[in-house]
Amino acid sequence: MPLNKRCAAEFLGTFWLVFGGCGSAVLAASFPGDDPTNPFGIAFVGVALAFGLTVLTMAYAIGHISGCHLNPAVSFGLWAAKRFPGSDLLPYMIAQVLGAIVGAGLVFAIASGQPGFALTGSNPLATNGFGTHSPGGFSLLSCLIAEVVLTFMFLMVILGATDSRAPQGFAPIAIGLSLTLIHLISIPVTNTSVNPARSTGPALFAGVELFSQVWLFWVAPIVGAIVAGYAYTALFTETSVIETPLTPDPK
Repeated sequence: MPLNKRCAAEFLGTFWLVFGGCGSAVLAASFPGDDPTNPFGIAFVGVALAFGLTVLTMAYAIGHISGCHLNPAVSFGLWAAKRFPGSDLLPYMIAQVLGAIVGAGLVFAIASGQPGFALTGSNPLATNGFGTHSPGGFSLLSCLIAEVVLTFMFLMVILGATDSRAPQGFAPIAIGLSLTLIHLISIPVTNTSVNPARSTGPALFAGVELFSQVWLFWVAPIVGAIVAGYAYTALFTETSVIETPLTPDPK
């Protein structure tokens, strides 16, 4: 598959991830107000499930085209595991970040149409943050540890579920449910990133203070992903097995 088509798929998939996941947090988490007892709000569980569903649906839709990374950290992790060429890292990351920006921009445009909407609070537009911008007030160190460990585990699930020895056709389910679980754990900590593109898109619209914290959500997920890529290869890959799943169709 030509690189431009694979990048188009990554753009579309990351757009859907941010539009669906962040959109659910901004538009539906506590609809129509901030009352936690409101029966129409989807709350943490609903937002976590929304992120998982975006990955699951896109994995089936574009996994055979681009590998459905939707996340620079995933691309780095697959590269570290020798399942993705380093020459494609930058084009994939650009496509992913652009998709996230468009997705966040559309969420912002829709949310702005509601009377009284404003970019206020610690996490406007479902941004990620630490310290005063952590939903639970967690420190920088706590957020760093959470993002590294959770991205590490996310990549271990991805690499294991897409191993050629694993049951075929079920990887998107495992990956989508894994991302759901990750959100259930860490929404109170960082509002859950594990994805530099997902963090960058909303932060661009949320202001300088939020954008100044985005560096953590590039560094921590990429470190966790790279460590997972090397760890999975060293611990679980047999030299006689050629690993190809979740890589683009070469045709």
